[in-house]
Amino acid sequence: MISHERRYPTSSSNGYRNSGVPHPPPPEETLRSEKFQVERKVFILSLKENPRGRFLRITEDVGGRRDHVIIPATGLEDLRRLLDSMIQTDQETPVKLAEI
Repeated sequence: MISHERRYPTSSSNGYRNSGVPHPPPPEETLRSEKFQVERKVFILSLKENPRGRFLRITEDVGGRRDHVIIPATGLEDLRRLLDSMIQTDQETPVKLAEI
């Protein structure tokens, strides 16, 4: 057996350690939420707050399948700078159409 494949005693049958007691998610308050659609994807941006702080939850919904990205509020200025840079590059760079 390779050392990183070694199983450790767990309190559940799925192989993961846990206390055996499910922890409810912390209560969160939605401060603002906006939804927009791009082609067949729906994006929901929600500014939320819980006891650990503020964060932005970005949800992508494609045909009922949802994926989430959580960004702590302390990273929102960095995100804005990166998005501004990406938008500028998009506007300055010609689109390359795929040859068929």
